[in-house]
Amino acid sequence: MTLMTTYKKSSELSKLTLGKPTNYSSEYNPELLQAVPRTLNRDALNITDKNLPFIGEDVWYGYELSWLNAKGKPVVAVAEFRFPCQSPAIVESKSFKLYLNSFNQSKFSSWQQVEEHLIKDLSRTSGMITQVTLFPVDLCPALTINNSPATCLDELDIDIDNYKLNSDLLKNCHLADEKKVTESLVSHLLKSNCLITNQPDWASIYISYTGRAINHSSLLKYLVSFRQHNEFHEQCVERIFCDLKKHCDISELTVYARYTRRGGLDINPFRSTLIKQAPLARTLRQ
Repeated sequence: MTLMTTYKKSSELSKLTLGKPTNYSSEYNPELLQAVPRTLNRDALNITDKNLPFIGEDVWYGYELSWLNAKGKPVVAVAEFRFPCQSPAIVESKSFKLYLNSFNQSKFSSWQQVEEHLIKDLSRTSGMITQVTLFPVDLCPALTINNSPATCLDELDIDIDNYKLNSDLLKNCHLADEKKVTESLVSHLLKSNCLITNQPDWASIYISYTGRAINHSSLLKYLVSFRQHNEFHEQCVERIFCDLKKHCDISELTVYARYTRRGGLDINPFRSTLIKQAPLARTLRQ
């Protein structure tokens, strides 16, 4: 799509280390962090900071965080990072991995000191206060696997021949009886590709809404159409949210993607008309 090409070639993206050979630093270095303006995608969706159609956050989990204590003994932890969706920028994922790796051979006096550095550095990069919580690897509620009551779309016996993003698949997506419903749906078939490297990104996508009943087959075909689409995780979720609001007669909407981890990080964008904080919902694939 033309709009993808437009922001893929933006000067902000050309400066990123993503997709380029890099050296790994094992000494704490916050300068490794790189920001990507959220406007790159939101301009194409015709939304601005002043008219965001959603609230929510991006929840990341870091599984490969380690540092040395004051005596030089290694410490390991699982980290939860919560970035408000109103922040001016997202943290580019490769730079995030390089940054976390830089803690490996650095000494810190306490868990609290590590947490304080993470909050300061990530808040500076994203442009808004980031919530950071560190957990022992054997005592982390966020790692509990969620058994969602959502109706799974993946067993629908339908023909699909389109794997390029097509929001028109949502046109006329309502059932004939126009019945108003509240339902929660999930598909584990969402796949998109990194905007820069073209590496595949895999996710389970949860959609809860209140409004006229949506044809499940049309919705699944639309979600599958992301299969050859190139965007960052956060951008895909915001696009799905905006397309559903545009084409479907719904009053309340929540879209939550749980992406599989890469390089010790998983990214889980959450957007909603009424809920600000994402729930704990780890899937088996994470």
